Amino acid sequence: MQHAEYQLTTILAQGLACGDTMDRKIQHTSWLPKRFRLPALIGITVLCLITLSVAFTSSSTYRIAKDTVTIAEVIEAPFQDYINVRGRVEPSYLAYLDAVEGGIVEQIVKEEGALVQQGDTILVLSNLNLSLNILNSEAQLAEKANFLRETQISMEQQKLVLQRDLLRLENELAQTKRQYDRNASFYADELIAEEDFLSSKEAYELAKKLYELSLERQEQDAAFRDTQIRKIQANLTNMERNLELIYQRQNHLVVKAPVSGQLANLNAVPGQSIIPGYRLGQVNVLSDFKLQASIDEHYIDRIHQGLTAQLERQNETYTLNVTKVYPEVNDGQFLVDLVFEDEVPTNIRSGQTYNLSIQLSATKQAVLLNRGAFFQSTGGRWIYRLNQDGDVATKHPIRIGRQNPKYYEVLEGLQAGDRVLISTYELFGENEKLQLD
Repeated sequence: MQHAEYQLTTILAQGLACGDTMDRKIQHTSWLPKRFRLPALIGITVLCLITLSVAFTSSSTYRIAKDTVTIAEVIEAPFQDYINVRGRVEPSYLAYLDAVEGGIVEQIVKEEGALVQQGDTILVLSNLNLSLNILNSEAQLAEKANFLRETQISMEQQKLVLQRDLLRLENELAQTKRQYDRNASFYADELIAEEDFLSSKEAYELAKKLYELSLERQEQDAAFRDTQIRKIQANLTNMERNLELIYQRQNHLVVKAPVSGQLANLNAVPGQSIIPGYRLGQVNVLSDFKLQASIDEHYIDRIHQGLTAQLERQNETYTLNVTKVYPEVNDGQFLVDLVFEDEVPTNIRSGQTYNLSIQLSATKQAVLLNRGAFFQSTGGRWIYRLNQDGDVATKHPIRIGRQNPKYYEVLEGLQAGDRVLISTYELFGENEKLQLD
């Protein structure tokens, strides 16, 4: 470019120089006749313009060996809207082994990977504080039970005393009533003095009131005794329940398999201190499996329950369905669960990984372009399209829609039969054209 500008400057200077000669008196000794000077000046100017055009044109053209680029032909074919993902085999159902009670690992009965049945002992913990709590609770329960028994005996003795007093008062009431009735008869016949009659009457009334008072006291005492006994029994029952809960806590020191399956991720060693809630491992149910796949967040709006997927294994194709889409996105990925629609591959194992093709939408006819590294440079906004001879590639605007692992769907700018460059454009800069040699 600088060289072309220098040539143009030189030529124009020469032209001006030539023009200046027209203002001066022409010497007869000039080597160029006068009638040829104007055509010569025009020719020089045209030559300058051609040189400048060639210089600018050559600056936007990049020469490259044809065998160093990848050329693909645009086709029209059914577009399969799918993505390839990697799925990990997981059990459809698993049960976690969480420490309900803390303690020290005393013994590991089952090793990781072992097949266990529901109720099998996996490991045993010990907890000295829990054992002390059991002893204290048992002592308190025994003390409370003794107190209840002593209270019941005391209340029974008091009940007998009241019954004895009531019988005595009842007897006195009967005696005073007979005396009063007899004196009343005698007093009516004027056989006894009035004082004797009044004394017997007052004695009878006093005995009657004492009897009624004793009877009321007995009733109140019985109600109080029943209330106290119920409270003590309730307290005793609560202590028994508390002791049962402590016994259950002691039972939780023996960690057992909640379901039948395969023990996995066992995270405990003898002597290790375990806190409540610590995850010791899990038991995988081997009767059924699912696949869990991580998918780029770019597809989060297109993945939903009910989509189908294909898995190829040992020349067999298996169909799966998306059953769960996890809402969380971590490191640009989200998880989905897929289950087998009908047949499950034989000898499948938890932890294995398989390639899956998840179908995003129905297949339809479209203009297709092979995937290539050019997309990283252009974002799918333009591409180098070759001419008919295949020796020149020019920038051409395009619009790309959906994509799958093999093809881009071309919405605008290309048609079937066009040939384009799909390899990387990093070396081409801003050149409008490529010359393929």
